[in-house]
Amino acid sequence: MRVGQDHPEAGQATILLLGLTMALLLGALVLGVIARGIGIRSDEQRAADLAALAGARAMHDAYAGLFEPPLLGGRPNRAHVERSEYLRRGRRTALETARRNGARDVRVSFPDTATFAPVRVRVDVRDAIKLGHGERVAAGARAEAELAPPAELAFEAAGSGEYRGPLARRQGKPMRPDVAVAFDRMQAAARRDGIALVVVSGFRSNAEQAALFARHPDPKWVAVPGRSLHRLGTELDLGPPAAYRWLASNAKRFHFTQRYSWEPWHYGFTLNAGTSSVGFGRAGGADGRTGRGIPSFVPARFSAALARAAQRWNVSAALLAAQIMVESNFNPFARSPAGAQGIVKA
Repeated sequence: MRVGQDHPEAGQATILLLGLTMALLLGALVLGVIARGIGIRSDEQRAADLAALAGARAMHDAYAGLFEPPLLGGRPNRAHVERSEYLRRGRRTALETARRNGARDVRVSFPDTATFAPVRVRVDVRDAIKLGHGERVAAGARAEAELAPPAELAFEAAGSGEYRGPLARRQGKPMRPDVAVAFDRMQAAARRDGIALVVVSGFRSNAEQAALFARHPDPKWVAVPGRSLHRLGTELDLGPPAAYRWLASNAKRFHFTQRYSWEPWHYGFTLNAGTSSVGFGRAGGADGRTGRGIPSFVPARFSAALARAAQRWNVSAALLAAQIMVESNFNPFARSPAGAQGIVKA
């Protein structure tokens, strides 16, 4: 009876053991599928990354050709590259690179394709992960690369961060012409209120700022060279102290603002001045502008000239860029119905 009683227990143990074994095998299978999926995703991302970089490199090598004339002396210019060919090279190189790295479902696009000379390439890999029994799970990877224009097309906008346009003088102090006009109106209003405004300081070049900082090396009161707003031609140090209260109450009516709470004499002009509109301003963000105040759709070839024109004529660089975008899309070979050629027809 003892032997007979042990057999059911042995059978139950066997069933339990088989169940545990099957669970372990199933768990190993699931882990294997997950690991395989992770590995495939990693491979897809690698393929997308390499493809985007390769596409950007191909576009980099062809970029200068976009701005070469199609004809030289009546003959085809071998250095010229059509926009369609430029994009074709980037797309073809990206596709080939992705497929050499195992990707199959690959799509290449150019996020800034609206401009004449796109500089960004985006690669999407959408290969699915194959599971057992013919099942497929959607997967994918995306990479984006931006080419740096060739070195010969690089530029330093707006004279190394220093205003280089014409200057007017008030009380012997230099300032931008539009600032001078605004100051005249503010000075007249102050005079009617019995306040005589004095211009203590106006535009200062980086060299002048360096000499001033050497004498007073305290960045709270004297900005380091290249960082002072006075280099923009928009800033005025005003006096006398008896005028500070009047300025605090009235300067904004004339588009002047007190820059620093601890400097009641320092006022800056806020219209087209000391902002991105003349090529200075803060780094770009959601508005699509670069740190030079030039919209991101402007080809690097034209950015320096655009910054200089905006600075010279006190006109918004964004406005100039928008006009050129409408007239020619920055295509230097565009021709108007009247026969005018170039990026600007007027």
